Amino acid sequence: MISPFDGLQIAVGALRVNLMRSLLTMLGIVIGVAAVIVMVAVGAGAREMIGEQIRSIGSNLILVVPGASVSGGARLGSGSVHTLKSSDADAIVKELSAVRYAAPVWGEVTQVVYGNRNWRTRVTGTTKDYFPVREWKIDYGRLFSQEEEARAAKVAVLGKTVVENLMGTDTYPLGKVVRIKNVPFTVVGVLEKKGQSPRGDDQDDAIFVPLRTAQYRLFGTPFPDEVTAILVQAKEIAFIPDAEKQIDELLTRRHKIGRNQEKDFTVRNLTEILDTAKKSLNIMTTLLGAIAAISLLVGGIGIMNIMLVSVTERTREIGIRMAVGARSGDILSQFLVEAVVLSMAGGFIGIMLGVGGAFVFAKTTGWPALISAPAITVALVFSGAVGVFFGFYPAYKASRLHPIDALRYE
Repeated sequence: MISPFDGLQIAVGALRVNLMRSLLTMLGIVIGVAAVIVMVAVGAGAREMIGEQIRSIGSNLILVVPGASVSGGARLGSGSVHTLKSSDADAIVKELSAVRYAAPVWGEVTQVVYGNRNWRTRVTGTTKDYFPVREWKIDYGRLFSQEEEARAAKVAVLGKTVVENLMGTDTYPLGKVVRIKNVPFTVVGVLEKKGQSPRGDDQDDAIFVPLRTAQYRLFGTPFPDEVTAILVQAKEIAFIPDAEKQIDELLTRRHKIGRNQEKDFTVRNLTEILDTAKKSLNIMTTLLGAIAAISLLVGGIGIMNIMLVSVTERTREIGIRMAVGARSGDILSQFLVEAVVLSMAGGFIGIMLGVGGAFVFAKTTGWPALISAPAITVALVFSGAVGVFFGFYPAYKASRLHPIDALRYE
């Protein structure tokens, strides 16, 4: 009976005799395993990136925007007519059971001045509920209060990009006065860094002021309490469909829209947009997985082919071993070990190439790649399984040779 260690030595020796052939045989396994590692790393990184984008805009989000208008027979896009009011947001949060917060917004891009510096940024008037809706925490300082909202106080909360470009890194912004459209505002807080939005916009390039301040002290409004949009957060992700339906019914009733009339508002599910991106990513991952599986299958067929050739070339050797006492099980295990060593060696090389390829991909594209230890383990185990599966038939064929016939083989 050959010991496992002796069997491993014999297998390695046999493969080293035809090293180039062995390396070429491993190529399919190498490519398949490397593809699996890169695929899982890139897929995990992309899912993490999409998750960060979802978290950056907030969870369970619904956006309500004004509807379309008609000018000269041409229908303009959503938001071309202002039909939403801050009272709509109050009604949404007070009357709807599926909604946690509703924050109206009113603002525009304008120039902001501090000392001898200036910066063009978006100034948004909103309520204190905007920040829990966006899951945006204060870094230092505070948010404006409800009392400051009611009296249209001239206070502002700044994003990190605005602070860096308007004041630099050496100035402590709290208590400083910035001028927005020549109106002085006192900085009361600075928000935590939020990063890019799913569209690639810098979310930290923003200033927030109380809604009434934006409406009456900065930008003006042709109609009382008019707002450009309402950002709504459902209580749970499962409540989003109910929240959308409730918002639609409530605003239809409040705006006195008849059965056959076109609605003057649009309700959009922001989470659904990013979920679509996730589904597209899953399709891409599935396709890459199919390619990796085909590579492993081709590699396995290559191993079977080369092992059959090896059995044919070493028929006399098999006969001699059987003549001196080797049993069929010994011959089977010997050739099976050779097949597994061949596939496992390809698996190790594939893992190294896959990890390296994932890092290179992440470095060159800026796309995150997360190396998964379970994926590496599965790839290695799978490569060993390929060796066992495709190596069994050649090993079985070798073990069934008759010693006399094998010794006579030329």
